[in-house]
Amino acid sequence: MADDGHASPVWARKKRRSGAGLSGIIGLIIVLLAVFGALTVALGIKEGSVAEGGATIDRWLTSGVNGARGLVGQAPEAAEAVADDAGDLAEKTGDALEAGAERTAEELKNP
Repeated sequence: MADDGHASPVWARKKRRSGAGLSGIIGLIIVLLAVFGALTVALGIKEGSVAEGGATIDRWLTSGVNGARGLVGQAPEAAEAVADDAGDLAEKTGDALEAGAERTAEELKNP
């Protein structure tokens, strides 16, 4: 046993992990690559060739990207419509407050 104050031998001590965040990211990348590889093999078997399986994956990715682009393109239009609605509501609220203030002023003048 060592005289440095530890009760257990060196080989029995728990090791500290350094860089745990980086190993998690690397693990995620490895899992994603494994899933992509398994999907490619499965589609290659189903379609009869790896080229046809890859073409199927390309079609899926293309439709996903086009859908995302369509959603991003609609975002400014939706924001503008919401801003217009908010402006109209603010104007109506201002008109109602003004009418209420005028009515209150009239009531205070005529006791």
